[in-house]
Amino acid sequence: MLTSHQIKTSKKKTSRRVGRGDGSGRGKTCGRGTKGQKARSKVRRGFEGGQMPLTRRIPKLKGFRNFSQQKIVTFNVSDLDKKFKSGDKINLKTFLDKKMVRSGEQVKILGDGKIKKSLTIEIFGFSKTAKEKIEKAGGKAIVVKAFDFKKDGKRKKEVKGSAEKVNKTNKVDVSKKKEIPKRVRDDIKK
Repeated sequence: MLTSHQIKTSKKKTSRRVGRGDGSGRGKTCGRGTKGQKARSKVRRGFEGGQMPLTRRIPKLKGFRNFSQQKIVTFNVSDLDKKFKSGDKINLKTFLDKKMVRSGEQVKILGDGKIKKSLTIEIFGFSKTAKEKIEKAGGKAIVVKAFDFKKDGKRKKEVKGSAEKVNKTNKVDVSKKKEIPKRVRDDIKK
């Protein structure tokens, strides 16, 4: 006895036979409708009757997007004075916890405004005036390597192209000036 699982099926799909009578459902005009350009055989794929076709309508992205580029968010010393208490130790994780930055972003402190609170800040970069104002208020401005943090606050990986090469004591190693970008090198000169 022949059962359904014993029947061998062909992988090749048979082509639809059109124009074989009205009873087939694909007879006479073969499913193309009556007359007109699309009823004939000379319409290329993607042609929309002269209207701007979809492939040309959609916007094209121009230029090159650098996916390894670091996104640096800037804050002024006046922002730190408003957001933090005196004596706070601030790092990238602190900014992430307060939802001031997103994961993967780095922070640079700029010197606009006034700061009266004594803060210890360990961050990716400082401008010259920001560093002076923080130290004048009795705080510390320490430049550290750029890290990417997970949401749980653990270090995920060291981000490529960090602005400064930092030794274990968190002091800037200025001897390797070629590896430090010029704009950052100007900021960290003593």
